[in-house]
Amino acid sequence: MDKKIKWGIIGLGKIANKFAADLLLSKASTLYGVASRDTNKSKDFYEKYKAVRYYNSYEELANEPEIDIIYIATPHSFHFENTMMCLKKNKAVLCEKPIGINSEQVKAVFEEAKSRNLFLMEAIWTRFIPATEKLIELLNNNAIGDVLFIRADFGFKANYDLKNRIYNKDLGGGSLLDIGIYPIYLSLLLLGIPTDIKAMARMTKTKVDGYCSMQFNYMNDAKASLESTIEANTPTTAYIYGSKGQIELHSPFHHTQKITILKNGEKEVLTVKYKGNGYLYEIEEVNKCLLNKATESLKVPPSLSIDLMSVIDRVKKEIGLTYKI
Repeated sequence: MDKKIKWGIIGLGKIANKFAADLLLSKASTLYGVASRDTNKSKDFYEKYKAVRYYNSYEELANEPEIDIIYIATPHSFHFENTMMCLKKNKAVLCEKPIGINSEQVKAVFEEAKSRNLFLMEAIWTRFIPATEKLIELLNNNAIGDVLFIRADFGFKANYDLKNRIYNKDLGGGSLLDIGIYPIYLSLLLLGIPTDIKAMARMTKTKVDGYCSMQFNYMNDAKASLESTIEANTPTTAYIYGSKGQIELHSPFHHTQKITILKNGEKEVLTVKYKGNGYLYEIEEVNKCLLNKATESLKVPPSLSIDLMSVIDRVKKEIGLTYKI
């Protein structure tokens, strides 16, 4: 593979650091440019990850003709605005989840990308890790029969700072958009769109969900019981129960490296390691799409992101969670 994909990154927080470290593991990638609202932060990031250049603004980076694709890792409430800006500069985009605050925003960014024949994908990195690929293989091979119900949780105790991004309503705070998206995505991947949704939440003083509990029902009567919270450390495991056995995705389930299969009284434990921080597989998928001039990934197509946000919107309505647009 002679050609290297030249990446730009905007928003240089915790996830961007992990992503940039994995970019260095990709032989098909070059970290060309980085940008933050804070120029000193841009310069430090540029030096740390050996980028070619740093920029004083997101717009300056997006105007760089050398950059092939921009990874957006800004706070949730800016994803729509930042993605639209990059697309209108005719740049391909990989945007952190959620790619928008509601279904209208998600549909709009994909329509914009389509109108410009540009690649756009929501960065649902969990889809590409080896354990997820193994899980899909197991289910396709009928390892536990028909999936009857799923149980998954994701919780961590965030620092109780009401000005922090995770508590800030103006930045798309709360557990649902930040981490609840992972158990919801797992249910969507395995069972599709639910016919019925019931949800309840414990709201914080800033009017975002500190805890969210969800019950999904499906056309075939399968069920999903899902939880997310920023108020406590929870097991963060997932269980898939089938007619012939069960599968456990060990903690943290969204990028697990261990799968246990229980069937006919026997236990099989699979170790499924990944390289680096786990973002490399998503990076290589995007590189492959760009090198093949594809405008979407078959594993995380626009339709999946639209379906995912439509489910999240239904949960938001159930728990009375709203965001300013």
